[in-house]
Amino acid sequence: MQGSDLLEKMATFLLRLPQGLKKKLETHAKEQNRSVNSLLQTMIEDELGLTDKPATSLEHRQFIGQVVSSEQIDQDNGLVQVNGIFYRYLIESNLDVDLTKSYIVIEANGNILTLRPVEL
Repeated sequence: MQGSDLLEKMATFLLRLPQGLKKKLETHAKEQNRSVNSLLQTMIEDELGLTDKPATSLEHRQFIGQVVSSEQIDQDNGLVQVNGIFYRYLIESNLDVDLTKSYIVIEANGNILTLRPVEL
């Protein structure tokens, strides 16, 4: 299965973990400036030996870990401009955009970037 096939047919499922393991995953993902979802997806793909991973997409290579200012976010249209390209965006934990903060890109899934507020 190609990486692009994986992106087109996303599924959601419940995963039960001990609280301590969940906290370690969250910490590890935050250290890598990634979402837990992105981290787990990469770990599973690595374990299964998949070669054409979404992690190798242009968006993933170019944007994960990049900081964007609130001026690059167009709230009216739901877009963020990164390197001259407009993407749809989500704010981690479904937070509203805070125009006083910068954001870091923690996940790229197709044309949607997930942003996390940068803690100063």
